[in-house]
Amino acid sequence: MRTIKLLIAYDGTDFCGWQRQQRQRTVQAVIEAALEQMHKHPVTLTGSGRTDSGVHAAGQIAHFRTDIENIQPNRFVPALNGLLPPDVRIRESSETHADFHARFDARMRTYRYFFICGRQALPHESRYALQLWRNPRIDLLNAYCRLLLGERDCSMFAGAGDTSKSRSRYISHAAFFTEGSRMVFEISANAFLWKMVRSIAGTFLHYEESGTPPELLRDIIASGERSRTGPTLPPQGLFLWKVDYY
Repeated sequence: MRTIKLLIAYDGTDFCGWQRQQRQRTVQAVIEAALEQMHKHPVTLTGSGRTDSGVHAAGQIAHFRTDIENIQPNRFVPALNGLLPPDVRIRESSETHADFHARFDARMRTYRYFFICGRQALPHESRYALQLWRNPRIDLLNAYCRLLLGERDCSMFAGAGDTSKSRSRYISHAAFFTEGSRMVFEISANAFLWKMVRSIAGTFLHYEESGTPPELLRDIIASGERSRTGPTLPPQGLFLWKVDYY
């Protein structure tokens, strides 16, 4: 048995998230169906983490165990892509050590949320970015970002259905920047709570629009009160961008 590591991209619009669910179309289930076609028996695919319904990925990592001996590790890319629908692509495949685990070995996960600011979004952009009819103050947003860095209790940014036993997370990086005509919010942490990125981005934009000074937002974050967060943004602008390993 060999362990194969995959780098996966997908358009999450028509998926009910990553994790396999009964009677729902999910990314994990679609790829496992392709693996079963190849192997002629069920194969379990383990991802680095779950993305929610409507959330995209450019750098999801997953692994599976294979008993196929006569295919080079990199050839799983064309083999699987030939069986997958167009909204899922395998970008890379490689053989890794037998005890590699896509979820538990992950050191850092990075998400990006994309915005179209101050102009009309083009039709092809609306699935992958949030329309903002104004140009936010990036300097103020980045002052807010600096308040997040380090180990902290992130409970106030968790969705109501989050079931994590611990809500302490280490945030190593958070920043807003421009990329062409888009604004991007990028954040890296050891792990994320349910809807955490969308809640942070919505909260920061909410307080930036009213000109809230960073000192006041520091007190709001320190309070830990969910009622003081801003709106949770919709999923279509969010991408799992990359996963780093030890």
